Amino acid sequence: MSLIHLVILSPFLLAIFVPLLHKYFKRIHTGWFVLLLPILLFIYFIGNSGKTMDGNTYLSTMDWIPSLGINFAVYLDGLGLLFALLITGIGSLVVLYSIYYLSKEKEALNTFYVYLLMFMGAMLGVVLSDNMLVLYSFWELTSISSFLLISYWYHREKSRYGALKSMLITVFGGLSMLAGIILLYTMTGTFSVRETIANVDIVTAHELFVPALILFLLGAFTKSAQFPFHIWLPDAMEAPTPVSAYLHSATMVKAGIYLVARMSPVFAGAPEWFWLISIFGIITLFWGSFSAVKQTDLKAILAFSTISQLGLIMSLLGIGSAAVYYDYLEENIYTVATLAAVFHLINHATFKGSLFMVVGIVDHETGTRDIRKLGGLMNLMPITFTLAIIGGFSMAGLPPFNGFLSKEMFFTGMVNATQIDAWNMETFGMIFPVLAWIASIFTFIYSMVLVFKTFTGKYQPEKLDKKPHEAPLGMLIPPIILASLVVIFGFFPEILKGLIEAALHSIFPSNFTVEDVHIYFWHGWTIELFMTIGVIAFGSLLYFTLAKWGKIYEWFPKRLTLNKLYDGGLVGLERGSFAFTKFYMTGFIRNYLVMIFGFMALLLLYVMGQAGAFNFSLDNASEVGVYELILALVMVIAAVTILFTKSRLSAIIALGVVGYSMSLFFVLFRAPDLALTQLIVETVSVALFLLCFYHLPEISKKVNRLRFRLTNFIISISVGIVVILIGLSVNSSRVAESISDYFVTASYEEAGGKNMVNVILVDFRGFDTLFEIAVLTIAAFGIYAMIKLRLTKGGSQ
Repeated sequence: MSLIHLVILSPFLLAIFVPLLHKYFKRIHTGWFVLLLPILLFIYFIGNSGKTMDGNTYLSTMDWIPSLGINFAVYLDGLGLLFALLITGIGSLVVLYSIYYLSKEKEALNTFYVYLLMFMGAMLGVVLSDNMLVLYSFWELTSISSFLLISYWYHREKSRYGALKSMLITVFGGLSMLAGIILLYTMTGTFSVRETIANVDIVTAHELFVPALILFLLGAFTKSAQFPFHIWLPDAMEAPTPVSAYLHSATMVKAGIYLVARMSPVFAGAPEWFWLISIFGIITLFWGSFSAVKQTDLKAILAFSTISQLGLIMSLLGIGSAAVYYDYLEENIYTVATLAAVFHLINHATFKGSLFMVVGIVDHETGTRDIRKLGGLMNLMPITFTLAIIGGFSMAGLPPFNGFLSKEMFFTGMVNATQIDAWNMETFGMIFPVLAWIASIFTFIYSMVLVFKTFTGKYQPEKLDKKPHEAPLGMLIPPIILASLVVIFGFFPEILKGLIEAALHSIFPSNFTVEDVHIYFWHGWTIELFMTIGVIAFGSLLYFTLAKWGKIYEWFPKRLTLNKLYDGGLVGLERGSFAFTKFYMTGFIRNYLVMIFGFMALLLLYVMGQAGAFNFSLDNASEVGVYELILALVMVIAAVTILFTKSRLSAIIALGVVGYSMSLFFVLFRAPDLALTQLIVETVSVALFLLCFYHLPEISKKVNRLRFRLTNFIISISVGIVVILIGLSVNSSRVAESISDYFVTASYEEAGGKNMVNVILVDFRGFDTLFEIAVLTIAAFGIYAMIKLRLTKGGSQ
């Protein structure tokens, strides 16, 4: 195991000890122990940034399931480094912020930090894994850990609802991505991202190219809250503010962005990739910004603003993918869009992270996030107001902050899109700059609402739960650091030049030359500058007249929304599944056996018929000896006795005779291990039956005439005939070579065991056996927890 493997696994290892730290060091906030790890990881990645920005990559492979091509391969390049720095850097600030936000007396900090570390490790695994199946494993772990974090305050119904909603939507996307991974493996024969990129010519020419592309985008769109899958993100805001600042501004929602960027060398240049990402991105940008203006909850405003900003980045990646189509140009103008996407990715993490923390401070110090109750906090919370100004103005794209620089580049990318002379862009190209400009106006409006509706205007102390005051220094340090980065990256964007260039080299093919990164404020009187001036002018006008035109939001029918569709879909699934379950779960074993045996007989008959496997010959049959005849006769007599006996004791004994006779058959056929297993199982079964039936009353002597059931007769005869036909066919011919010879040889030579059955269970079926044990273990923990909770609840009563 290499050091970078340990880096990824370290959050999981620390999570094991968090409950112990919480238990034995109660006077110390658990966050102080946790804080050290993300800081060390951030320092580690900073230390590796120099080599990576020089174009070097790092690859380390650890065998996991090599026979299936599954290895824990870690690949660190420019793109992975960028996200790793965001994950660990923002993670460090979030942990520090949470120390002052979450009370060690009132909150279950042990579970909070376990979940947070799980998420941090899972995100590092996503952005640093080269094997796509390993990437998928970490991908789904982010969904699970985010579910636990969002539902941290599980006593709140909205928290549980938001957590379930986010998990259902993102897991659906994850399963779609898994299907896409399998299709890529079908095309290339590898799960490695690097090797898949090397075989891009095979992928693009394959008939499964477009299905794989769509499945990957489903995973990316659901995780990054793209329209129409964005509906989970606002409900996820029920999580504690540190969670929102971490998951929903810098990490989890950026996982979809990472996936699109990482897979661009495989799919970029295709019209389907260009149109799907660009269109859904620009729609998400517009709808998120438009919806944010009508919100009255500060976190709801930030939720829809996050949706909007994610759409902005996604649309830039879509437009930038056109650069691969024009890879013969010496100066490719479409790389600007991808450059803007990477730059805004960093900027968004800084200003949105600080804004989430500002909102958390306001909520923590006033007891509310409702802007209708807030106002006039500027004098009471001057530092927080300053941070809100910096973050809000950067989000609005105003100078001299970093958001202005990336917003100008965003406009440049959208304007350049009109010059694409392929994929019908001559006709539809103007849609992009127009929608981008309109969405930017709404972005300006909700940024102003967030800042000025909260901190200026009339102070309303009677509507507040607490008397507001400035937050403690520890809670202010993280947003101050992020706001400082907003200013620093605004005035000195060249600091990020090497990091951005390295990320761009990862996104574009290796043989593609990326123009040097030059970011600065003044480009002259360009169309982008006039677009920004128009945004400020129209945005200011609409902000001051919001009360007059804001009523247009009431025109939208409340019943015809995606949230209603989601809720109705869940209700429909529940009702449908209940009706279907009620249909076949009748409570009668006879009905269940009818369905099971009927389906089995039909399926086996169909498969055998399709395979042409019915072939009867007695040439290879062994002679039937006298012992076999006697045992068969004994089994038949015992089986018939079970049907007609009037004593339960006799029926149990007769059933035991059938089992013991079968074990004797195994002895005759030279399978002593199976005979021993059969004897043990039969003995235990008979003993348990006798123990249970001893306490039951005698069988009623009243004679009931049973009505002849044609269904029972047909199914019983069919099952018997099918089993006989399969037995005769198997004995007569083979459609494939027997696998038994392989196990006979390999059991000893490869597994070192002479008992073939044990070797199969422990070695060849090791994962199957392990998962069976895991399922039983999970069930046991669940049963123990329910009993424990019930006893605790009963004791408290």
